[in-house]
Amino acid sequence: MELIINQEKKIFENDALTVQQLLDIELPNKQKGIAIAIDQQVIPRSQWENTTVHSNQKIIIIKATQGGNFCFRFQVFLVYKL
Repeated sequence: MELIINQEKKIFENDALTVQQLLDIELPNKQKGIAIAIDQQVIPRSQWENTTVHSNQKIIIIKATQGGNFCFRFQVFLVYKL
């Protein structure tokens, strides 16, 4: 299966994965404070285990980070930089 994660093409052996399985592979132990969108649709955390990703879908992973003056901002991180 081929996915585009944060604009980077990734290949997986599985034909389908749940969002949770994908995150367990790509972000083990780094899943706090993140949001995920598949084909521009945000997937609530409560649906990660029941939502399946399929080949050629575009996935965006967003991580919340703290900015200056105690304001929060969102930054898109490439998976390999997390």
